[in-house]
Amino acid sequence: MMGRMATSLTRTIPLSQLFARWWHASWHVVRLGAKVLVLALSPSSWRQPHWPAMARHLVQASVPLAFWFAVVSALLSVVIIRIVLVTAQSYGLSQYALEMVVRVLVLELIPLIAAMFVALRVTLPAAAELAVLRERGALAAPGSVAGAGARPLPADVLQAQVLPRAVAGMFAVGLLAALACVLCLVLAYLLAFGVSPWGLGRYTRLVGSVFTPAVTLIFTLKTLAFALVVSLIPIGSALHDRPYAGAGASGPVSVELQGLVRMFLALLVVEIASLMGNYY
Repeated sequence: MMGRMATSLTRTIPLSQLFARWWHASWHVVRLGAKVLVLALSPSSWRQPHWPAMARHLVQASVPLAFWFAVVSALLSVVIIRIVLVTAQSYGLSQYALEMVVRVLVLELIPLIAAMFVALRVTLPAAAELAVLRERGALAAPGSVAGAGARPLPADVLQAQVLPRAVAGMFAVGLLAALACVLCLVLAYLLAFGVSPWGLGRYTRLVGSVFTPAVTLIFTLKTLAFALVVSLIPIGSALHDRPYAGAGASGPVSVELQGLVRMFLALLVVEIASLMGNYY
């Protein structure tokens, strides 16, 4: 079905035009992200009258998710840690089990899972809300036409509507990733050594050997990049993308699908870059 859809789309619209349209929309997303970051660093965005909306979105994006994400991440961590410990013990590789747990779970899986969790529960619904407001003309500059082509949004609209949703998504990714990483490290110690404090020195040395300055920097930058990707790309796509018309019987490619594809590609690029930085 996807093959027929792609074939129908390329028959209706030339490939060069599709690439140009994709590049144009991606450039708009990058510009919007740069504007949002500049506004996020501006002190006026954290003062009246913008602070109440900012605080409300920060709380709504993080507090309801923290408990359930902690439960899910704890269950997932216990299962994976137990499997790794038992498998390593059966092959006589127990000395490498905890290091593998820290590298696989903490460094790689947890930031990605946190980013995807926030994307599904926070930023994609926020992007859908902004898309509805855009179609109604609530985000347009005075005198513009609702549903018209992509135009720069006024600074006050960005600061009042877009910035709180984007910053809330970034904050939620960082909070959930930090919470899950600490929880995973505690559970790994308890499953390996129990409640005894005698393994604490060995365990802290092992974790310290994994989190070298270079690895810690890459981990921090990757988590920040994941937060930017899942927060800015869906919102930017909702504000600037348009459905691809004339795609034949399969129908047009929706704005939501374009944003998802762009977000997944960006997450893949960030993950590959972090793996290259850690292991090459």
